[in-house]
Parts: sequence; structure tokens; C-alpha cells
Amino acid sequence: MKADRWLKTEKEVFEYTKDLQSVHNESRSWISHARTHSKNTFSPTAHSPFQLFSITTLYLWLGILAFIPLLLVLITSFLSHTDSHLLIWRWTLSNYHRLLSDAYFTILMRSLKLAFVSTLLCLFIGYPTAFIIARMGRYWKFLLLLLLIIPFWTSSLIRTYAMLTLLKTKGLLNTTLLWLGLTHHPLQILYTNAAVLIGSVYNLLPFMILPLFVNIEKLDNRLIEAARDLGAKRVRLFLRIILPLTLPGILAGSLLVFLPAMTLFYIPALLGGAKSLLLGNLIQDQFLVLRDWPDGAATSVILTLLMLLLIAIYRRFTKNKYHRTWL
Repeated sequence: MKADRWLKTEKEVFEYTKDLQSVHNESRSWISHARTHSKNTFSPTAHSPFQLFSITTLYLWLGILAFIPLLLVLITSFLSHTDSHLLIWRWTLSNYHRLLSDAYFTILMRSLKLAFVSTLLCLFIGYPTAFIIARMGRYWKFLLLLLLIIPFWTSSLIRTYAMLTLLKTKGLLNTTLLWLGLTHHPLQILYTNAAVLIGSVYNLLPFMILPLFVNIEKLDNRLIEAARDLGAKRVRLFLRIILPLTLPGILAGSLLVFLPAMTLFYIPALLGGAKSLLLGNLIQDQFLVLRDWPDGAATSVILTLLMLLLIAIYRRFTKNKYHRTWL
């Protein structure tokens, strides 16, 4: 009797393993077919005339408005200038050599520090916010997302000007703190690095919340329930299940916050004053104040290369993660 039961169990395990192998082979076949189809889809011979026209228009648009301006900036970074001429056709590497000075390095480190801290604050605020919104009912989810997107209907420059009324000495924040008795004199927040940080987080927080919300909403609740049934505590459940599954959203949101935080020039100019000189302000001053276009172009090229490096790291990570998930 036991032998028959053992044979039956062994047969069931064999059939289950065979089914899993069949599903795995079908998945590999589907992925191979999808890759072949994508290659054929983007081949010139697989498109209709309308598709060819659309793709050609897109490439022309990108070439005229993106590639050619970047090429002009790159060429300008190797030229020279004088007090009487913006550009002189004399090739030089001195514009890049000046970027190695201590002053430029200090500005670069200050910009990286601000971008990093802004990204961390947006992540700490945005992750629980996105998680709460994703777990809400349909009505509240729609309402909260609407309230999150409404600020985008106005210019970020106007919203930054609105921050002046909140952070100035007699602004809403200091008035509230004095009325509550939490401080006996107004706090000097405006025209400091703290004001720049507050303005950056305020303007860039939605860029962190939205990718996280999309990623968290796709979480498979069966995995969470299975982990709880196996005795996983809240911390272990978050670190082993939720965090790895939402890591692509974290990386996407961090990238969308980190890159603008390094380049936004009007936030440090309005909220930080002359005390906060970042890469965005430096490029603006080099072009518009000092009229030193080659130096400004060289700084822009270095900043663009840094952004492309971060984007390449992100794409490499997400590509490897996708490959491991399906294979």
C-alpha cells in the first residue's frame, strides 16, 4: 500500500516537473518570438508608408531640435572667445582644463550633494505616499492623484515664487511658528541652502511619487500573503518581497529627481540668492552674464555626459533585471 502511494506521489512529482519544464520552454520560445518580432517591426521593410513617414518625421524632429543643438554646443566648447567676440575659430582644450580647478570642483560637489539629498528626501516622503495611494479605493486613489497632478497645471517658476511667501521672514511659515509659540523670533530660511532644498523637494516630489505608484500598484498581493503565511514579519516582508519588486520604480523616480535637481537654475537663484551657486546657475552666468560661451558649453557637455552615464546605468540595471525575470 505504501509502495503504491509512493509510486503515485513520484508520478505526480514527475508530471508536475514536466509541466514546469514545458511552461519554461514556452516562455523562452515566446521571448525569442517577441525579440524577433521587435527586430522585424523596426526594420525599414516592415513598415507601411504612414509608419515610415511618422518615423522619418520623428527622427528629423529629434535631429533638428536635439542632435544639432548638442553638436553645436560640443563644437563651441572647443572654441575660444575674447572681450569683443563671443566666439573665435581657434581650437583649444583650455575650456575643459579650467573645469579641473578647485572652484569648479566645489560647485560640482555642492550640486551633487544637493541633488543626492533632494533625491533621498523625495524617496523618504514619496515611497510611503505612493504606497498609501496605491492601496486606496478607486475613488480616493483618483482624488489623491488629481491633487498630486494639479500643481503641474501651473509653471514651476510660478510655484517657486509662491515659496517666497512661505519662507520669507514674515511669511506663512514663520507667522505660524510664532503664533504657536514654537519660536520667539522669525527663522532665517530664505536665501539659504535649506530653502533651495525645500524648493527642490517641493517641485520634484511628484516625479518620485508617480513612478513608485505605478510600480507599487502592480504588486502581486499573493506574494505578500504567501510571505505572511510563512511567518514573515513586517520588516522582513518589506526587505525581501516589497522592496525588491518596487526597486525599478525607486530607480526611475530617483533618476527623474536627481537629474533636474542638478540643473534647475531658477530655484537656487530665487530661494538661495547669491549664496547658492550650482551647476545650473554657473552655466546661466557663463552664457548670459560673463558672455563666455565656450566655458558655458564645456560645462554643459560635462553635465550632459554625466546625465547620459546615469541613464546608461539605469537602463543596464533594468535590462538585466528584466532578463533575469523572464529567463
